[in-house]
Amino acid sequence: MVEASEFTGDEIAQLKDNPVIWRMLSKLVLVKDGGSVFGFPGDDGKSLVSAQGEVCAIAPDDRLRIAHCYDLYEAGVWSDFQQLLFDREWRQPFKQVFRELYLPTSEEKDSAMSMRYSGNQIMPMRAVGLLKKRQWTVDYDNGLQKVSFYGNVTAVMYAMADWFSPSDIETPTLEYVAFYYRRTMKEKKIAEVNPLVFSEFMRDVDLAVSVAHAGGVDPEASHSTIEMRCVIVEHSLKMFGIENVEVTGNFAKVHGSLGCYNIHLGSGVIHKEGGAQIAVLPVHSQSRGRIFLPFLDEDPKTSEIISKILLFAEDTKIKDPTILSQLD
Repeated sequence: MVEASEFTGDEIAQLKDNPVIWRMLSKLVLVKDGGSVFGFPGDDGKSLVSAQGEVCAIAPDDRLRIAHCYDLYEAGVWSDFQQLLFDREWRQPFKQVFRELYLPTSEEKDSAMSMRYSGNQIMPMRAVGLLKKRQWTVDYDNGLQKVSFYGNVTAVMYAMADWFSPSDIETPTLEYVAFYYRRTMKEKKIAEVNPLVFSEFMRDVDLAVSVAHAGGVDPEASHSTIEMRCVIVEHSLKMFGIENVEVTGNFAKVHGSLGCYNIHLGSGVIHKEGGAQIAVLPVHSQSRGRIFLPFLDEDPKTSEIISKILLFAEDTKIKDPTILSQLD
């Protein structure tokens, strides 16, 4: 799926004879005709069944591939397949329909680097161990990097770190993620990067920031920390008079006027239901951009999460063009 590998209709029909592979493939959404037809493989292996139950025949020479969530998002059928999986209680062999999607912001498109994770402290050895499993390598000059042959791009994660020592003295800080042409290593604007490839790169970085985070506040936090934040959020919502937010598990589900949003109570990452991640950069300042809740919790991450909940609970009042462009 990540490499957009193609299959012919004849190959799909042959895979039906393999009970192990077909059991997995039958629960994945396929796309053909360059992104115009989506559906699960039919029981005969020669058709696609859409989320609405429409059947489209597959010719032996048709070219198909496993759809990425970006394809579903662009075609406007993402929420339809999410609802279908939920109704059928299907478990996919890997995250496809419910995969996290990361789209570049308007500011990022004109640049060759993304600053959305700037300032996060990470533990180098844990980050390296995690990202090596996702084909990231350690470069002696730049640091962590990953090459996408399909997208003809190289992503480099810059951090003030020594990737080859325990870095016990001071935990390094992530600076930015830069993109380059694979062959020449010249800067490549994010607008020129394949959206599917960009989403997968940023998904890896988000995973590293969440799992390998260091510093005063761990974004994934312990279970007890998230439980405490659940209680704090529930009580503070009553205090602020907010009634369109419910806390379920590790998420605050905000029912806004422009859409529904899931805000993680550990990392503060925001995802719009049926849409992509919404990048909202907090203002790290002692005098602005923060809600001080000393009577609830002195943790600045908790204040940041509550600020985001309050912001999206009244999403019609948002004036920031960067956030509005992501809500469109």
